[in-house]
Amino acid sequence: MLQLLKIDHVAVVERAEITFGPGFNVLTGETGAGKSIVIDAMGAVLGGRVSRDLVRTGAENATVTAVFTDVPVLDWFEENGVDPEDELYLLRKITAEGKSSARVNGIPVSAGQLRALGELLLNIHGQHDGQQLLDEVYHLGYLDRFGDVEAPRTAYRSAYNAHRALQAEYNALQMDESEKARRLDTLQFQIQELEEANLRPGEEEALQERRTLLANAGKLAARVNDAFAALYGDDDGSVGAISLVGQADDQVEYAAELSESFKPIAAGLKEARYGLEDAVEQLRDLRDSLEFSPEELDELEARLALLNRLGRKYGGSETEMLAFLERCKEELDTLSFSADRAAKLEKQLAETEQAVITAGQALRAARQKAAKELETRIIKELGELSMPGVRFAVDFAEQAPDATGLDAVSFVMSANAGEKLGKISRIASGGELARIMLALKSVLAENDTVSTMVFDEVDTGVSGIAAQRVGEKMCSLAHAKQVICVTHLPQIAALADGHFLINKQVADGRTYTQVTLLDMDGRKQEIARLTGGDRITDVTLLSAGEQIAAAEAYKTTRE
Repeated sequence: MLQLLKIDHVAVVERAEITFGPGFNVLTGETGAGKSIVIDAMGAVLGGRVSRDLVRTGAENATVTAVFTDVPVLDWFEENGVDPEDELYLLRKITAEGKSSARVNGIPVSAGQLRALGELLLNIHGQHDGQQLLDEVYHLGYLDRFGDVEAPRTAYRSAYNAHRALQAEYNALQMDESEKARRLDTLQFQIQELEEANLRPGEEEALQERRTLLANAGKLAARVNDAFAALYGDDDGSVGAISLVGQADDQVEYAAELSESFKPIAAGLKEARYGLEDAVEQLRDLRDSLEFSPEELDELEARLALLNRLGRKYGGSETEMLAFLERCKEELDTLSFSADRAAKLEKQLAETEQAVITAGQALRAARQKAAKELETRIIKELGELSMPGVRFAVDFAEQAPDATGLDAVSFVMSANAGEKLGKISRIASGGELARIMLALKSVLAENDTVSTMVFDEVDTGVSGIAAQRVGEKMCSLAHAKQVICVTHLPQIAALADGHFLINKQVADGRTYTQVTLLDMDGRKQEIARLTGGDRITDVTLLSAGEQIAAAEAYKTTRE
């Protein structure tokens, strides 16, 4: 449960600490006092979207801290590398520039990670939930959350996705004969052109290197000849390096026979002699490579031009062009045998389509079973919310198979006896809509592991006995879960286990919002204000006390 909410520099709230207790917690206050800021702060610390507008004017940043107790060990902790502890600390910080950061038990986490954790800890239900109830797009999701349909839904999606994949492959094979003939001609030409080129990876680089060598053949030959002369000597009788090193080697070898100390020198000279002889062999090979005919250079230039032209059409390198060639061959093979493949796919599509229908019918049966139970439960809940004559039903309309199943699902109702069922959006008033949503949330909460539920002015449009019943329903929910409710109704506030007043004051030209846990006298004052406005009299205070006493008596009957 949410034990502590600490708010610093969030909008008009400079600093507030709210210690919530188990059971039914109620927040009241004048319109504009800052109740919505408290809810926004909860949303922020649970990973909701934030902006710089949340930061109090003049402050560098805003922070919201939430402390949860009695948190079960969730998979989230292991998945995100956070150790579970007896108390769970959540922190969200928003800078004046609009940047945010978050921590869980001191460990930095992303907003997405925080949001995933928040969804496991607390649910916020606001006035917009009623608008979702008007939109039939959400009705199927509500039904699936209530019913035990996960297994048939998974089976259906598997069958549907398999059918869609085959359908996509089949559609890709469908083209008219003229288009197919054109594509076959193109592929055959491209394959022939690339195969005749006899491509080899790295060939262009080797050819470029050879061209550079041939372009500088004259200069290179002169250098090679000079090197030969230096190593072997020349025609004028000068002695080359190999001969001189050989002479030195012979002399030191003789000396080494007389003294061991000359042996290392002899070995070094012998190694140098062999090295020079190897260099001569390499020079001879290079000199031979410089001998070429004009035809070789022409052929080389023609080959490079071909590779360059093919590269512009099919890929930059030989490796990329060879990969393109393989893709062309695969496509040609597919098109050449497309009729056979299409025939096989048609048979498979018939089988997978039947599998979709079979799985969809199983999913429909599971949903219809859940729908009957949901109808019974919602009608019972609405009866307890002063809507005894209401009829509520889940309507199934057959549709073409899609990702959700074979049926469009919508909720329909009749608010008055004798009236036919119709769309909720056309029949329900604002107060009725609020009670239907509360009934739905109450039923869904039974299968929800979240331990804290927040209701933000979901009682809009409700008054009198209906308001009393809404309060009693929330009070009943609070036996199994922690419930936090923002309300303007005295009937609901009187049922609180903990009543907080949100009050706005102006000091030194600045607006400040305070959150105060009320004692009994404070509760009477606030309920009297909710009942009669600012004209609080002994009579309204007495009435407020009677409301609280009646609420306490009601709670003892539900224990």
